[in-house]
Amino acid sequence: MHTIRKTQGSGTAWGMLLLASAFEIGYALSVGGSQAFTVPGWSVAAVVFFLLTLYFLSAALRTIDVGIGYAVWAGIGSVGAAAFGSILLDQPLTLVQALWLGVIIAGVVWLKLADSAKLQGQA
Repeated sequence: MHTIRKTQGSGTAWGMLLLASAFEIGYALSVGGSQAFTVPGWSVAAVVFFLLTLYFLSAALRTIDVGIGYAVWAGIGSVGAAAFGSILLDQPLTLVQALWLGVIIAGVVWLKLADSAKLQGQA
């Protein structure tokens, strides 16, 4: 089994993961706005956001465990797409949906806290 060298700091990795998540939100919204890739401007934006999210996610996963990193990325991306889709694309968002999106955010926060050195007993 190969050991991957973890060269960047945890803070940098989490920053890259947050950037990847922001680009994932942009990607999801762009795909929605592209109307099945029939609107050129939205379609180009979707491709750019897709490449950016993959790059920053892969860079973050050099340090963050893939299961945790992917869960955080997907969680932030899905909550952000739902929230901004409601605002920018006029998509409905009910109170019950917002509640469950809040549960996802709480899970993301706890995953980040669980990754901290203090909670792992390494401080």
